[in-house]
Amino acid sequence: MKSIRVAAVSMNGGLGQPERSLDEISRWCQRAQEAEAELVLFPELVVHGHCTPNTGEIAESVPDGPSVRRLELLARESNLVLSVGLSEREGDNIYNTQVLVTPSGYVGKQRKIHMSRDEVLHYQGGCDMPVIDVGKCRVGTIICFDNLFPEISRTLALRGAEVMLAPHAARVKMWDDTPESEAAARRCTYDTYLQLRLRGRENACFYVVTDQVGRAGYVDRYARDHPNQPHHAGGAMIIGPGGEVLAASQTERIQDEMITATLSGAALDEERNLPNYPLKVRRPELFGDLVDR
Repeated sequence: MKSIRVAAVSMNGGLGQPERSLDEISRWCQRAQEAEAELVLFPELVVHGHCTPNTGEIAESVPDGPSVRRLELLARESNLVLSVGLSEREGDNIYNTQVLVTPSGYVGKQRKIHMSRDEVLHYQGGCDMPVIDVGKCRVGTIICFDNLFPEISRTLALRGAEVMLAPHAARVKMWDDTPESEAAARRCTYDTYLQLRLRGRENACFYVVTDQVGRAGYVDRYARDHPNQPHHAGGAMIIGPGGEVLAASQTERIQDEMITATLSGAALDEERNLPNYPLKVRRPELFGDLVDR
């Protein structure tokens, strides 16, 4: 792995407003370019919205749909690698998908494997866990709820991933419009992301995390204060291969923001050359129960 500067953008993804979301992504690409970033992570389902009621109607093909084509243009114009979440249609199936686009074009995707809460009403689970070489590093993607399954990050690490991208549309804690409630929701999200430090350390990889932020709208089937409403407290975090926090968003206000950090190839090599690097000393012959139904 070569050192690479990354950005994590925490932004809102409105329900069923892909053009508006892509316009906002374009503005963040400019800011990321000004911050000398090379790879930018955007949240889960940020293009089409999280559990948008008409998801089946607005989901697009990948990579031939208009949203991926525009992302390809943005990546080329800004010379950035972009990881962006959207709703994908393949035949009669709809997937919660994170696409990866480089200045040379589309290079791959990750479909969310495990659906949470009401996501089962809209999406089917994916079955693949690709590791994709983007030039300076090899990345794997773990979408929101999938991060609660340590087998996924371990599998990606064994397949060569050095950087884990963890886009979220996490509804960790609801809030009202008081500063105290906002701060409590942000702190709860921050504490949740701190748990991913262990994923970084146990696999000696970098972890880049971001969440949608704000009230994306209201879904009529739920009460306005129901925890299934697409309301996300937001936040972002970048974690090093030893589990250290390299950068994190603030914990007081629910607002769009971007964080950046340089992921050091030397730091990754140092961690993976330790005599107790878990992937070197683990005993997989003892773990058969993990794949026993």
